[in-house]
Amino acid sequence: MAQEPSSQEDTVPHVANVLFVECGFGNDSHGQSATKAAVRACRNSIEFNSIPSINRLVPGGYDALKLDVILAVPPKYQKGLDLEAVAKVFPYGETKFTIQDGGMIAPSGIAISALGDVNDDMVIVCASVTVGY
Repeated sequence: MAQEPSSQEDTVPHVANVLFVECGFGNDSHGQSATKAAVRACRNSIEFNSIPSINRLVPGGYDALKLDVILAVPPKYQKGLDLEAVAKVFPYGETKFTIQDGGMIAPSGIAISALGDVNDDMVIVCASVTVGY
């Protein structure tokens, strides 16, 4: 279940017991979709992990996991970010998002209208995923 984006000034930590922190990045080379880039960044953060002992480490197991996800997204593309779609990357737990200015816009070198391009921007998003309970 995704929560609304928050600022980093929140005083009560969503994840009180941190198990690990992972980082990743993703881009959308054509179509200028911050959502597609954020999905890829989150997937990149977690895709090479298997933690089979979660049921022993976390009271309540996988369903009790909490994730703090910080997404650095270019300001120009933040408005189109669909956090419900991004939250689907995470198969377990409760996800809280913090969106901050960042990421990158880089030229792809070509705008292809058939791919949804309105310009030649590549949208690049960085993600930090803190997992715990």
